[in-house]
Amino acid sequence: MPPRWPRQPDRKDPDYRRLDDRMNFAVHVGIFAASNSGLWFFENLQPQSSWEGLVWVTGGWLLVLLAHAVYIFAIADYSS
Repeated sequence: MPPRWPRQPDRKDPDYRRLDDRMNFAVHVGIFAASNSGLWFFENLQPQSSWEGLVWVTGGWLLVLLAHAVYIFAIADYSS
């Protein structure tokens, strides 16, 4: 069941911003997991490694994901 917001959504509301940022992060994690698992699946189907840069793509995207997590959970200030 999707989360329900008890009042009119407003980006100026700190609680709404926090929830919105965390849901965006969850979408980011889902896209990362789906995309990279698909890329690695097709990479492993090949008898010989066909794309040497896949490790760099996954690692770079993971670093961006970790930076996103640090911002959302440690740096972002949601006070009024």
